[in-house]
Amino acid sequence: MDGQGYKVLFGERPTGFFMVGGAADGYTSLNAFDAALIDAGIGDVNLVKVTSILPPGCAEIASTTLPGGTIAPVAYAYIISDIPGEVISAAVGAALPLDPSKPGLIMEYSARGHKKDAEEIVRTMAVKGMRIRERDIREIKSLAVEHKVQTIGAALAAVVLWPLRGSGGC
Repeated sequence: MDGQGYKVLFGERPTGFFMVGGAADGYTSLNAFDAALIDAGIGDVNLVKVTSILPPGCAEIASTTLPGGTIAPVAYAYIISDIPGEVISAAVGAALPLDPSKPGLIMEYSARGHKKDAEEIVRTMAVKGMRIRERDIREIKSLAVEHKVQTIGAALAAVVLWPLRGSGGC
């Protein structure tokens, strides 16, 4: 394992994040999920699913092409359906705190239905989660993806936590 992958897994705190989304059909559920990852631009990355905390001081960065095989922490929502004609959606939202020394919050949501509804729900989830933490919100960022299933379809929305301190980050 290279040094950067090791740091991500073992405690080096990311300083940035970017959101991606993708949708696709596939031969099986796994093929559809894989194709959605490729559509999102993270199909050749080893994803480590993380819970929904945005590190303090973490800022949005431009979507970055990560080197193949990179190990990256990602919070994501996805949905898979094998019902032709069904509309499926996935959404993520990131609530950035007013006080940058406090952690922010990432929420993930997926459902049958349209991306407009999924995005509205995930943004409300972020507001309520920050309210529980008694943190004021500076800004909420969100992204939603919609897909009309043809055979077996998947929709995915993700927040990729990146880069590492000392690796040319924010």
